[in-house]
Amino acid sequence: MNKSFLLAALVAAAALSACGKKEEAAAAAASAAAPAVEAAASAASATAEAASAVTAAASAVVDAAASAASK
Repeated sequence: MNKSFLLAALVAAAALSACGKKEEAAAAAASAAAPAVEAAASAASATAEAASAVTAAASAVVDAAASAASK
């Protein structure tokens, strides 16, 4: 009886300690991923700005070609 109780207590303690370690690992992984998310957002913003600049340049070329064709 005492051995069964001791074994059950050890299994319960191991299960509880394993659950706590998973939460800590998940928190560490989330904090490690935060800089990567920020870098991706920054890269997306830079890409959008570059696309806007390309669109503006293309529009200027079209306007210049139209102006030259009308003369």
